[in-house]
Amino acid sequence: MKLFLLTLSVALALVAGSPARLNRTSLLRQVTFSEGPEGRIVNGYPAPEGKAPYIVGLFLLNDGSNSGAVGAGTIIANDWILTAAHCLTTDYVEIHYGSNWGWNGAYRQTVRRDNFISHPDWPSRSGTDIGLIRTPRVEFTGLINKVALPSMNEQNERYQDTWVVECGWGGMDNGNLADWLQCMDVQIISNSECEQSYGSVASTDLCTRHSDGKGTCGGDSGGPMVTHDNARLVGVITFGSADCHSGPSGGTRVSDYLGWIRDHTGISY
Repeated sequence: MKLFLLTLSVALALVAGSPARLNRTSLLRQVTFSEGPEGRIVNGYPAPEGKAPYIVGLFLLNDGSNSGAVGAGTIIANDWILTAAHCLTTDYVEIHYGSNWGWNGAYRQTVRRDNFISHPDWPSRSGTDIGLIRTPRVEFTGLINKVALPSMNEQNERYQDTWVVECGWGGMDNGNLADWLQCMDVQIISNSECEQSYGSVASTDLCTRHSDGKGTCGGDSGGPMVTHDNARLVGVITFGSADCHSGPSGGTRVSDYLGWIRDHTGISY
């Protein structure tokens, strides 16, 4: 699967790792909403309806413009979404809930930036690319539901060798977006293995093993990394290799931010 955070006119900042090899957030290409999301995520599989009721599609917009960016987030409560901090730099977001047909979901909301909370150390410190969106209350259904966070006693858990599913509406090699949700199953690796590709990663980063050409590319940045067993949101997608094929993909490790999430939302397990 190849995921793109796809801009329409907004350039989101790159946080440098190893610039030739690691994309913290992809360089975002120009597109208009009238083009519409098309195509399929490379090497992903089409998700059955209801597979990931916790994922939402995000249109990130600025006042006075019909252009912005595309991202994703994860429902963690009736009135909270977890995403990447680099997705929260516009004036408002249009949130699409409740369908694998990403931009024609069952329900949508518009939320202003005064309801965005980015981690205070982002973007000055790597591994802090995490943010929250406070939303009006959403009632859960078979197609709209939260996913649990790790429990507080898992704050030191690294999840090495754990299998996770990553889903999104990101792009493929021809630059188009997927119109139907695509997913991939990947295994979490140690940060030391990840560093063999990138030189260094933050301790609060979480990487998944590169295999079969699967990888994130900024893509549906902010999207979920959810464990197969006892489903828990353990990562927020934030980076991939510079060419989107040759190295691990990864995100921000949610277990390292459980206290920060609890302090802002009251959510704790």
